[in-house]
Amino acid sequence: MLELPSETAPITLREAQEKVDTWIQNLGVRYFSELTNLAQLVEEVGELSRIISRKYGDQSFKSGESADEMPDEMADILFVLICLANQTGIDLTAAFHRNLDKKTERDGTRHLENPKLRAGD
Repeated sequence: MLELPSETAPITLREAQEKVDTWIQNLGVRYFSELTNLAQLVEEVGELSRIISRKYGDQSFKSGESADEMPDEMADILFVLICLANQTGIDLTAAFHRNLDKKTERDGTRHLENPKLRAGD
């Protein structure tokens, strides 16, 4: 039986990648193709967008829709993104650190100096 972590157990990106791979191997049969997973990712982002546009935008929820679905939609996005990373051999921990370093170097003072962002101070 596949052991699932408790809902509150901390998990690293590396552990998440391993758990998704274990889930796929044991329950998912195999990974969908990269193109199918890209389409799945876009679909999941669309579902999150629908909720956000209704909760924070001008649209209202349809019958049966709820903002309570937002965490699940975010988790769906994360799951599919992890699938794509696993399939393409990307270590998300290393990629995240490189990306944060890049943003820090590029934007280290940019946002601090942006008067549009400091308007609420």
